[in-house]
Amino acid sequence: MIECYGGDISEVRHVAATGSELAQDIVFKASDATGRKLIEINAQQLTGGIVMTMIDEVMQLHLGGKLTTGLKNEILSMEDLSKVYTPGVARVCQAIAANEDAAYEYTIKKNTVAVVSDGTAVLGLGDIGPKAAMPVMEGKAALFKQFAGVDAFPICLDTKDTEEIIAIVKALAPAFGGINLEDIASPRCFEIEARLKQELDIPVFHDDQHGTAIVVLAGILNALKVCGKDIKDVKIVVNGVGAAGIAVSKMLLHAGAVNLIGVDRRGAINRLEVYDKSHWTEFSLISNPFTEAGSLSEVIKGADVFIGLSAPNILQLSDVKSMAKDPIIFAMANPTPEIDPELAAPFVRVMATGRSDFPNQINNVLCFPGIFRGALDCGATDITEDMKLAAARAISSVIEESELSETNIIPNAFDPRVVERIREAVIRAAVDNGVARYPGLLLGSK
Repeated sequence: MIECYGGDISEVRHVAATGSELAQDIVFKASDATGRKLIEINAQQLTGGIVMTMIDEVMQLHLGGKLTTGLKNEILSMEDLSKVYTPGVARVCQAIAANEDAAYEYTIKKNTVAVVSDGTAVLGLGDIGPKAAMPVMEGKAALFKQFAGVDAFPICLDTKDTEEIIAIVKALAPAFGGINLEDIASPRCFEIEARLKQELDIPVFHDDQHGTAIVVLAGILNALKVCGKDIKDVKIVVNGVGAAGIAVSKMLLHAGAVNLIGVDRRGAINRLEVYDKSHWTEFSLISNPFTEAGSLSEVIKGADVFIGLSAPNILQLSDVKSMAKDPIIFAMANPTPEIDPELAAPFVRVMATGRSDFPNQINNVLCFPGIFRGALDCGATDITEDMKLAAARAISSVIEESELSETNIIPNAFDPRVVERIREAVIRAAVDNGVARYPGLLLGSK
C-alpha cells in the first residue's frame, strides 16, 4: 500500500510480540505531502491489524526546538555562585571595560555567531515570516555546532526595513564574534551586508550569497580538472542573476574566469542595456566581455559550463547538446533542478545539483562552519574575497586527484578534513590580508 502512493519503506522495526500479536514500527518516506496524506488515510482502513499511531519523525525531531544552552562549569555551591556572578564577576567586567578586546577572552564572544534572518527568502518557501523561519535558523545553528564547534544563536527579526535590520544587528554585535546573514530577500540583502561589513569590526557573511559561491567554485575547480579545462579559457553561463547568482559569478571571476555571462528572464545581462536594478548594472560592467545578447538558448551555444540558480526545467536538452565538448552542468534549483539529471546524463561530462539523492551535491554546509571557525580563531575583523577563495580551494583539495571522477568532485559534508582545511586556509588568508587580530596564532591550536 505504501509503495502504491509513492512511498518507500526504509525500515521495519520489531517492537514486541505477545501471543499471536506482533507490534512493529514501519518507517517510510513519502514522495510529497499529498502522498503522505494518502498513505495515512489508507493505513487507517487496513484490515487484519490496528494502526496504533502515526508519527511524523521530522515534526517529532523539532518538538521544543533543536537547541539548548549549557554550562561550561557547574555551579554547585555558594562559592561557585560568588565567582560566576556577584561579587566575583565585577572584576571581569572591569577588565573588559578597561580593554574591550578582553571580551574575546572572558565572554562567549570569541566562539559565537548570530544567525540573523527576516524570513523573507527562505529556500524553497519564500517570504514566510520570522516565526516560520526559526526552524531553519535553528538548524543552521545546530550545523555550526555539529561540524565546527561554533556556538550559534538563531535571531529572526520581525521587520523588513533595511535601516532597522542594520541598526538591530549593530546593537547586538557586542555579544558576537561574527554575523551570519540568512534568507534575506534581494536586493535588500546586498545593502544590509555591505553596510554591516563597513560599520562592524567582526566578520559579516551572507551565506546565501557567499557560502553558495564558495562551494560552487570548489566543485567547478574539480570538474574542470576532470574535463582537462582551465577556468580562464572556458565559457561560463550563469542562469539566475539574483543574490546567489551574482555572488557565484564574482567568485568565479575572482578565481580567474574571463568569459562569464549572466542570464535572467530578460536574457543575457550586458553593458549595452539599461537596467532599473543597480546590482544588474554593476554586474553588467564586470561580466559578458563580448556583449552577447539573447535568451539562454542563444548564449549557451558553445558554453563549457552551465550554472543554474534559477527555476525548474528551464534548461532544455537541445541547449545541452549545443554546448561545447564535455559540458559541465550545475543545476541547483531545489527541489527540481533546471534539467532532469537523468535526462541530461548521456550528454554531460560532469553533473551537480543541490540534492542529496544525486552525486555531487552542492551544499553550503561544506563552507560556513569552516570559514567561521577560521575567522573566529584568528579574530578576523572581516571575511575578505581572498579568504573566500582560500576556502573554496581548501574544499576542492579534500578530493585527491587520484579520487577525482565525474561523480566525485565535491567532498562529503561529514568528512572531518573539510572544516580543518578551510580553517587553516582562512587563517592564512586573513593574516595575509591584515584582518586577523591574532596574526601569530598557531594553526594547530584552537
